[in-house]
Parts: sequence; structure tokens; C-alpha cells
Amino acid sequence: MKYIAPSVLAADFGNLQSAVEMLNQSEADWIHVDVMDGVFVPNISFGMPVLQAIQQHTQKPLDVHLMITNPDQYLTEFQKLGADRITVHYEACPHLHRTVQQIKELGCKAGVAINPHTSVQLLENILTDIDLVLIMSVNPGFGGQSFIEQTYQKLTDLRQLMQKADTSVLIEVDGGVSDQNATQLSQAGVNAFVAGSFVFKSADPMTTIANLKQAVQV
Repeated sequence: MKYIAPSVLAADFGNLQSAVEMLNQSEADWIHVDVMDGVFVPNISFGMPVLQAIQQHTQKPLDVHLMITNPDQYLTEFQKLGADRITVHYEACPHLHRTVQQIKELGCKAGVAINPHTSVQLLENILTDIDLVLIMSVNPGFGGQSFIEQTYQKLTDLRQLMQKADTSVLIEVDGGVSDQNATQLSQAGVNAFVAGSFVFKSADPMTTIANLKQAVQV
């Protein structure tokens, strides 16, 4: 199964309800919500009131990506606000196993994200405990960046690590995803595709989502 997860970070914040309602009618599978604290990454994005507003209007699962320090203290709140899956950063969690277990105890799917400079080998001891690995294919913090080509090698390394661990976690890629690389990423083993600017800056976001959905079905 392949999942398209448009990132509402790139939506018009002044018309967020309209953006969410458009996604409800589209072929998107998840709504990707980037939460940034201005500390872990050099930007600030959605807080809990905005996530609550999104949750009130969406009919799609919420894929919540926490780019924040000390995520543990907020996990319960994000679960209450409707998060279907919660992804935390390897780089932000000194006690990663405990964080993952807390997410699962809340009834959410648990994901771990890694920045472009972080080796997938560092996930070896957590792979069998999680549901998803999120590979950042741009440096986190801002939308609209160019895709980092080294991501393909990381995907190869991750698949080898998964095979060694005999596990089949979902692989998600976030950053620079477009119709130019979606098929190649799918062939490289990616299951979930986060697209922000490519969707919301297009002339027809619903058609763009539909085209992405078709491109990854390989």
C-alpha cells in the first residue's frame, strides 16, 4: 500500500479549513502535520489549537510529525487531539525506546524520523519496536527545499537493515517530493510520501494529489 500525505505546513493558514476540506475530497490518504518549536528546528509552526481545528474538519488520519525538543511531555495532548500516528526525531529523544512505548500505550502508531545527516544504522535497535521510519530528504524547518539525492542510498541502507531485523515498518519520505521523483522513490521502497509545496502551490491541488497517487503505484 502506498500513502500520499500532503503537508498542511504549505497550506494557506488563513484558509486552513478550506485546505482540509479539499484534502477530504482528494485522493490523499493522510494529513501530515508538522509541529515545530523553534528550538529543534529554526522555525515555529502549528500549536495544539491549530491541530485541534484541523482535527475538527478532517476525515483523514492525522500523521503528526514532532520536530520539537522534549516531545514526551506533549504526547498525551497530541493523542487527545486526534493523532493517528506520532513521529518523533531520533535526534531529539535521549530515551527513544521509552518515548516509542509511550506513543504505543496511547494507542497511536509510533514513528521515528531522522535528519539528512543521521545514519539509518542508528535505528538498528529500535526498528522492531516502531511502525514507521521517516527519512527527511531535506533539512527540517522550512518547506519548499530541494530533494537531497543521497536519500536514495539511505533508503537502500534502511531496507537492508529491515531485512536483517526481519521487520516491515513503513518507510516515509518528507521533503522535495514531486512528480519528478515519486515513482523512483516508490521503486526504492517508500510507502508514504509527504508533499507540501508541490501540492499546495500547484494550480490544481486535487489533480496534483491524484497524479502523485498514480505515480507511486509501481
